[in-house]
Amino acid sequence: MNKLKELRIINNYSVVQLAKKIGISPSYYWQIENKKRRLYYNIAVKIAKVFNLKPDDIFYDDF
Repeated sequence: MNKLKELRIINNYSVVQLAKKIGISPSYYWQIENKKRRLYYNIAVKIAKVFNLKPDDIFYDDF
């Protein structure tokens, strides 16, 4: 499971709830979560803010 989906589930958000919280459509959010759509920095910041994290904490995999 990817980190974004894991955070959403752990924090008990549905796709619809999280999308509404960051101001995008549920389908757009789902596409981001499933890597079907490009993630823009401003959306990454909004998502990270919901979880009280930095975008790098969610979207950057440290190899």
